[in-house]
Amino acid sequence: MDYYKEKQFIAQVDKKDKVIRNLEKWEAHKKGILHRGYTCILTFEDKIILQHRKHPVFDGVFDLSFSSHQLYTNGKLQSDEEAIYDGLKREWNLKKSDLKEKPQFIKKIYYKSKDPNSGYTEHEIDYIYIVELKNLPTPNYDFAYGFSLVDQKLITDYRLPFTPWVKVMLDEKVIK
Repeated sequence: MDYYKEKQFIAQVDKKDKVIRNLEKWEAHKKGILHRGYTCILTFEDKIILQHRKHPVFDGVFDLSFSSHQLYTNGKLQSDEEAIYDGLKREWNLKKSDLKEKPQFIKKIYYKSKDPNSGYTEHEIDYIYIVELKNLPTPNYDFAYGFSLVDQKLITDYRLPFTPWVKVMLDEKVIK
């Protein structure tokens, strides 16, 4: 997957979410440096789409519904919305016209977790968004092993192997 080999720059932040500088994405994950990211929860007919994540960090676990980073482009940090639309296209083959409305911000969460398999650390202030889709998406299998539709009331089932940030979202009752 060429995407994971691209040199990308993300926002290093302090605990108050103030941007300190840009830094190379894999350096941030190698050293466990606090940075900004986002998660976008996709829903369809009152069900949540779980992505079975295919990724160098936290591979093979379930995400709500995809997570990534706001990137620097030409020296400017993407807005959350720009990053989400890029992620929707890259990971789910979706365009703005496939959404019922624009993504809605829910809240920010903080977490830090080391992936035992890759040795990388996710240390993020994660911006959580939710959006309803008009139709079921077709995942890009470069980024997902597949997906599942789950009733929102059943999403708190901890028997599923969730990403660490999903566990924080569940503990903080981001999904009710």
